[in-house]
Amino acid sequence: MSQLFTRKQLVFSAILCLSMSYTFGQDPTFTQFYANPVYLNPALAGSTGCGRVTMNYRNEWPQLTGNYVTYSASYDNYVKDINGGLGVIATYDQQAEGTISTTMVGGVYSYHMKINRKTSFMLGARAAYYQKVLDWNKLTFGDMIDPRRGFIYQTGDIPRGGKRGFFDISTGAVIFTKRFYAGAALHHANQPDESMILGTSKLPFRATVHAGATVPLGRRGRYSDGTTLKPAIIYQYQNGFQELNLGAFVNFSNLNLGVWYRNKDAFVFIAGVKTDKFSFGYSYELTVSKLGTGMTGGSHEISMQIGIKCKRKSRDFRKISCPSF
Repeated sequence: MSQLFTRKQLVFSAILCLSMSYTFGQDPTFTQFYANPVYLNPALAGSTGCGRVTMNYRNEWPQLTGNYVTYSASYDNYVKDINGGLGVIATYDQQAEGTISTTMVGGVYSYHMKINRKTSFMLGARAAYYQKVLDWNKLTFGDMIDPRRGFIYQTGDIPRGGKRGFFDISTGAVIFTKRFYAGAALHHANQPDESMILGTSKLPFRATVHAGATVPLGRRGRYSDGTTLKPAIIYQYQNGFQELNLGAFVNFSNLNLGVWYRNKDAFVFIAGVKTDKFSFGYSYELTVSKLGTGMTGGSHEISMQIGIKCKRKSRDFRKISCPSF
């Protein structure tokens, strides 16, 4: 259950809320947090100093009927003339075989500044447009059920609404040194109305706090940057629901291995390969909650990044040492 609150509740809530005049909002979450940096925190736009294309795919609970699939793609780059990063991001989230789908397209800006000789600060914002669609034909109602033959009747319920578009604002900040970083982001700061039926349903804000460090374990060599350990923590809050992730990564040459633990919910195992121009990662999420992996099939996630070579990085540019995945 990688969502800040149980995703399967959303589908059941969407059906239930037809009689309550609103739908219940939530965000999809990628467990390869740093393989989708602009989604995690808009302040991370331009944080590599060159152009970066990022693509992510997540298949959650594939063993359940009506699983959840999320796609994301982004591009960001550092622009010296504005002392910061610019980027664009798009996501598509399909819940319960398209019963509810959400599309988001946004633009990102991050301002970079130096606090002193060792410490830097980034402040970012994202402006995005969302479109949420409810496919009324995929909903089922009590009057469609025959006691012996199941769902055979047409519902007498009249379709209402089904689509909503809205603008959304998110902000974030990151402070970092050569070995340490900490950041925070506030998504849906304007709490837009996302109701697809009747009435009003404010999209609850999502708060994220993340931090980590880089600990050298081995010497740098001719063909390697050395072995490093990167412990990390991510806390997220949305509408009364909390999620705490504790993780660590070991980087040896181009190989990255990591594990996350989400409190009382799941273990996430990550393996990835990273070079100067390309990275590829795969993660598997093992459910340890009462829902169980045997019922859900866990979750699978794939990420890919393509680094676009720039002519020359600014001599005074400082790169943050986050995990790659």
